[in-house]
Amino acid sequence: MPQPAPTTASPAEAPYAQSIGLQLRRIVAQLVTAIDHRVVALGLTDAQWRPLVHLRQHSPLTASELAQACGLDAGGLTRLVDRLQTKGLCTRERSESDRRVVHIALTAQGARVAAKLPAVLLAVREELTRGFSAREQAVLHQLLDRLEANATALATSTEITCQKRA
Repeated sequence: MPQPAPTTASPAEAPYAQSIGLQLRRIVAQLVTAIDHRVVALGLTDAQWRPLVHLRQHSPLTASELAQACGLDAGGLTRLVDRLQTKGLCTRERSESDRRVVHIALTAQGARVAAKLPAVLLAVREELTRGFSAREQAVLHQLLDRLEANATALATSTEITCQKRA
């Protein structure tokens, strides 16, 4: 994947030019593109492989559980599941004990497609970490875990601050 050209930023621009968030966004965008190119052979888009991975691990899931796992709102998940259902990859069933709850599960065809995803994702990860030693990969994961914990704490404290202002 091409590297962004180095920039020379003025002191006022330095925090923006060295933003971890922007760098992570660029990496994620490039990963999305790389994965998207590979899952198209399975008849999927970037958005469609994610719920299949979750359903492969924990099928069936309620619609709210799957939405949360995929980081989607209810409307976004409904449209996504509509497309997956049209492709014959998943089913929806109302709960017998609570008709408001919808369970989503893989079909046999969906399970076959989902079974191919780990190899695709592993190949992308191997390309992404090419040139990294096992130790460097472990350190990277530790640093990312810490960064994620800090981001979660930051989001939580920001959410609490915004609620107090409201």
